[in-house]
Amino acid sequence: MKLAVVGGGSTYTPELIDGFARLRDTLPIEELVLVDPATDRLELVGGLARRIFAKQGHPGRIVTTSDLDAGVADADAVLLQLRVGGQAARNQDETWPLECGCVGQETTGAGGLAKAMRTVPVVLDIAERVRRTNPNAWIIDFTNPVGIVTRALLQAGHKAVGLCNVAIGFQRKFARLLDVTPAEVHLDHVGLNHLTWELGVRLGGPDGENVLPRLLAEHGDTVADDLRMPRALVDRLGVVPSYYLRYFYAHDEVVKELGTKPSRAAEVAAMEKELLAMYGDPALDEKPALLAKRGGAFYSEAAVDLASSLLGSGGSAVQVVNTYNRGTLPFLPDDAVIEVQARVDGTGAAPLAVPELDPLYAGLIADVTAYEDLALEAALRGGRDRVFKALLAHPLIGQFAYAEALTDKLIAHNREHLAWA
Repeated sequence: MKLAVVGGGSTYTPELIDGFARLRDTLPIEELVLVDPATDRLELVGGLARRIFAKQGHPGRIVTTSDLDAGVADADAVLLQLRVGGQAARNQDETWPLECGCVGQETTGAGGLAKAMRTVPVVLDIAERVRRTNPNAWIIDFTNPVGIVTRALLQAGHKAVGLCNVAIGFQRKFARLLDVTPAEVHLDHVGLNHLTWELGVRLGGPDGENVLPRLLAEHGDTVADDLRMPRALVDRLGVVPSYYLRYFYAHDEVVKELGTKPSRAAEVAAMEKELLAMYGDPALDEKPALLAKRGGAFYSEAAVDLASSLLGSGGSAVQVVNTYNRGTLPFLPDDAVIEVQARVDGTGAAPLAVPELDPLYAGLIADVTAYEDLALEAALRGGRDRVFKALLAHPLIGQFAYAEALTDKLIAHNREHLAWA
C-alpha cells in the first residue's frame, strides 16, 4: 500500500507519522511519500519521520520529494494538508477582518472565505494531476476550510472524503470523563465542518444508551470550560456545540478578545520555528510534546481509520467525515457537504440517518450552507461581486457596509493568490 501526503513538510506531519507507526496493523503502509515544495522543511520532517518509523519498528519506506506527479504516482490514497500562503497569509486572515469589527479566524467569516479563495484552485489542480496519474486513488482532505474544499473536489468528480479532528477530539475527551474506552463512545455529531453539535453521546454504538444528559450533569463545568462558553448556555442547549460555535454565540466578545493579543498565526509561526529546530536533532525519534500545542490532536488516528476503511484494510466502519448530504438533512440540497457519522468502506462514505433538527441548529446550518455555496462560486470563478455576495450572506457579516469593506480588504491582502484580481 502506498500513501502520499501533499503538504508533507508541515509541522503537523510527525503527528500523522506517529499514528501510522502505532497503527501499522490497521493500515499496512509499504511506502509513504511526503510531498512539499519547501525542500528545507521537508528534509527536516522527513528525517524525523524515518526515525519514528525505525524506533517503532515500522518496515515501511518513507520518501520525500518536491515533485508532485512523481509523489502521487501509483498512490492508493493522497492526503491533502496544505496551507496556501503559509502562516503569513493566515496571520492576515486573522487580523484584517478585525478592522471592520468582524471575527478574524482562518476558517470562519471573512478570513475563512479568503482561505477558500486561495485554496480551492490549488487543491483542484492537485486533484486533477492525481487523477491523470492515478484515477483510482482516494483523496482525503484535511485542508481547511474542509467543507468547501471537499465540495469542490466532489463536484469535480474526484473520489474524495473530507476529514476534521473535532469529532475524534470530543470522542476522546468524553471517553476520559466517562471512564470508558474511546471505541465505546459514539457521537450523534451533526452539522457542517466547524459548525457542529453533539446531539447525543451513546455507549456501545449508534443505537446505544444516550448518556449526554449524565455527562452534562456530572461534568458540565469541565465541558463548558473546554468550549470557553458559559455553563448556562450548554445547559440551555442540552447539547455540546463545537468550540467553533463560540464565534457565533459570543461573536462580539471574541472580536474584543482577539484585538488584545497576538494572532493565533503568530503563535503558531513561533511554535513552528521551535518545532523545526527540534526536528533537525538527529537524536529525536518521537513526536515532541510541543506538537500537542500546534493543533490537530488525534488527526493521525482519524486519518488511519478513514484510509483503512476506504482502502479495504480495515473493513467497513462508522466515522465522522465530510461528504455529500444525499437527503440526510432534508432542508439542504443533496450536493451540500455535511459533517456527520457515515458508514465508510471501499465505495466511499454513506451518511447515517440523523434525527430531525431543532430550528435553532437547522437554521444556522442552512444559512452557512448558503454562504458556502456562494464562497465556492467565488473561489471557482472569481470576481469582486461574487466575493461581496458571499460575505454579505455570511451570518457573522450580513451588513452592506461590512461586506463592502471586507471585500476590498480580502482582495488587497490576497491579490498574489487570485488569478483574476
